[in-house]
Amino acid sequence: MGNVTVVDHPLVQHKLSLMRRRDTDTARFRLLLRETALLLGYEVTRDLATEIRSIETPLAETRAPFLTGKKLALVSILRAGNGLLEGMLDLIPSARVGHVGLYRDPETLVAVEYYFKVPDELGDRPVIVLDPMLATGNSAVAAVSRLKEANAREIKMLCLLAAPEGIEAFHAVHPEVAIVTAAVDERLNDHGYIVPGLGDAGDRLYGNK
Repeated sequence: MGNVTVVDHPLVQHKLSLMRRRDTDTARFRLLLRETALLLGYEVTRDLATEIRSIETPLAETRAPFLTGKKLALVSILRAGNGLLEGMLDLIPSARVGHVGLYRDPETLVAVEYYFKVPDELGDRPVIVLDPMLATGNSAVAAVSRLKEANAREIKMLCLLAAPEGIEAFHAVHPEVAIVTAAVDERLNDHGYIVPGLGDAGDRLYGNK
């Protein structure tokens, strides 16, 4: 699929397999997702802009790369996106953080917004949208649309799992937004859940429904 990167590193795939297991408890699932987010973060940030500066090492003067420009913005789609957010902040503690509150209408599967708060000057920042599951794609489409309204221009989507239907629906609206994921699963079921998937990521994270 175009504009989709599947991170097939053995550590990512091993941790994902542990998260898929039904008997993985909430505490373990939460830790695994945080660790996996940090690993996925290396891929989704690989093209961040850098500049060369002069520094002094203990032995000599040299020129070395540093991140440049406005600080990265991480935007979590509530509630499950916060599971990825923690791992990303372990990797990039200086990132600015935003939240988009969306819930999926159980009848129509349409995303309904209830909260939106994001960093200033999004047009000057790389933006990474976080949601573990790209299932129907409705929430991701709605979140990215709102971010574009807030002037975001350089956007990527980071998820743990994606369904082919979700990727197709997302790129039908936002074809230029790259998706980075640990796996593309088989399909959606009649209730809009990814199969084989891992269940509801929010429920697995927080131990409730």
